[in-house]
Amino acid sequence: MKHNKLFLLVALLTAGSLWLYGRFLATPRPQRKPPVGTTSPDGRRVEKSDAEWRSILSNAQYDVTRERGTEWPNSSELTYEHRPGIYRCVCCHNPLFSSLTKFDSRTGWPSFYAPIVQNALYTEPDGGRTEVRCAVCDAHLGHVFNDGPDPTGLRYCMNGVALVFTQADMKRAARNEAAKK
Repeated sequence: MKHNKLFLLVALLTAGSLWLYGRFLATPRPQRKPPVGTTSPDGRRVEKSDAEWRSILSNAQYDVTRERGTEWPNSSELTYEHRPGIYRCVCCHNPLFSSLTKFDSRTGWPSFYAPIVQNALYTEPDGGRTEVRCAVCDAHLGHVFNDGPDPTGLRYCMNGVALVFTQADMKRAARNEAAKK
């Protein structure tokens, strides 16, 4: 008899938890908007429903960029990426960082001391930290700290899963430099 009551209690708690979890998933989350006055490069905006983001992102990408998650340290190959290139937002492909500003922060996450352009991203308070978001699609990218190298003294500590790396075409870059002269 005692075991039956215990089983019934566990079953009710489990059913209640599943019901609440289902209600949470079914509840539409409000679209996040950047602070007033924030502009993105070329004024571009990408806005999608929660269902659309879920359909185009992996679970890990969705968790980090849309739910403000954090990947495990040293879990991203981009932490160890050293080729010349551009790091873009995984959601909207907004160019965020150049490999020229990347440095080894020894934290386990890809780190940069400056974005490509200031309005490529925006920041918001996040408890005792400062959250970094994509200015085009509002994706959570990581956090910025005041312990980085010169010339900015900043460390943009990014989740690698929130970024896509595009290797630079060095031949094209050399042609562009030659054309400028």
